[in-house]
Amino acid sequence: MIIDLPSTTTSQLNKKLVEIRERGGAVALGRVLTLVIAAEDDDQLEEAIDAANEASREHPSRVIVVAKGARTAAARIDGQIRVGGDAGASDVIVLRLYGPLANQGRSAVVPLLLPDAPIVTWWPGRGPKSPGRDQLGQLAQRRITDSAAEANPIRAIHDRARGYTDGDTDLAWTRLTNWRAQLVSALDLPPYEPVTSASVTGEGDSPSTELLAGWLAEYLKVPVRRIKTTEAQGIVSVTLDRPSGPIQLDRPDGKTGTLTQPHQPARRVGLQRRDTRDCLIEELRRLDPDEVYETSLHGLGKLASGKKSGTKSTGAKSAGAGSTGAKSSEDSDGKTARGKTSDRTSANGKATGTRKSTGSRATGAKSGGTKSSGGRATRGKAAGGKTSDGKATDGKTTGGAESDTEAADTQARSS
Repeated sequence: MIIDLPSTTTSQLNKKLVEIRERGGAVALGRVLTLVIAAEDDDQLEEAIDAANEASREHPSRVIVVAKGARTAAARIDGQIRVGGDAGASDVIVLRLYGPLANQGRSAVVPLLLPDAPIVTWWPGRGPKSPGRDQLGQLAQRRITDSAAEANPIRAIHDRARGYTDGDTDLAWTRLTNWRAQLVSALDLPPYEPVTSASVTGEGDSPSTELLAGWLAEYLKVPVRRIKTTEAQGIVSVTLDRPSGPIQLDRPDGKTGTLTQPHQPARRVGLQRRDTRDCLIEELRRLDPDEVYETSLHGLGKLASGKKSGTKSTGAKSAGAGSTGAKSSEDSDGKTARGKTSDRTSANGKATGTRKSTGSRATGAKSGGTKSSGGRATRGKAAGGKTSDGKATDGKTTGGAESDTEAADTQARSS
């Protein structure tokens, strides 16, 4: 049964609910929670209500739908009450808010809440970046979003990671339950070896693939590669590398997966893509914070930083190798140059020694940088700027020609 109440108030809606309950003879409501659905007044609204009706068969609840209408219209509330077969195992209240009231969803919801019952807020479409700070999210113990329904799913899930508060969850995470169960069960089989690395392949804009990679990176403490593909929707495959061989879980068709691992026969497992109804039913089973989801959100940040640091370290090592090679080349060149200089010095020294062995001695005339026969380097200076052997010096004597004459006279007398 559907009852429309156009241009109504929350007080009139409450009176109508009491009247319907008394007419039907229901003494107690028998509802376990209040589910608030925050959505736009569009074609997808009915799909969300149908999913909530199916979930109410396992979780009897009062469903309050806050549908935002045209912001430019006059301020009014169009109400609708659904009970019986049109509401599953719950009663559904649809509030279409127009004009300035479109941003006053909390004021419209509070008078209709069940007393002393938990509150869950669900955004089936576009949701806030930080659900815990939203006006409807502040009313709830649990807040459910769906990043896959956003215009940019990857950006949305990273925004939720930065704005996370206890009680937040996302249906992109709920869709991973079967994948996580299969991977954990595979690791429980021999050989019991540690995982050294992992890779997750999936659609480029799949938030579930991002969360699965973050979950593996956070709990396995190993490098995880996120590989993008356009061959299929959602998650395509997961590989866990171990010393004895990899564990591979592939789902190319989006329905059936194949699990392969060393020394074990290949197994076919059911990995059908889960619809919104199943995911919502699972999330309504718990009203406490999901610590594993929170940890997986932290893993998203580790994935991003791990890739960047790995690239930088490789470049740094290459640069270091280049610097080492350059230094070795410089050292080698320097040693060679010094060796050549020593050879030249030694040759000059030998030549000088040969000339000195005749017994002649140049008084105060020595070439700069060479050694005398006595092994001492002298710094004699020539007036003409040249030593007795014609090399330039920075000193002077009475003249290079006189030194040569004295040396010749001494040699003649000795003979």
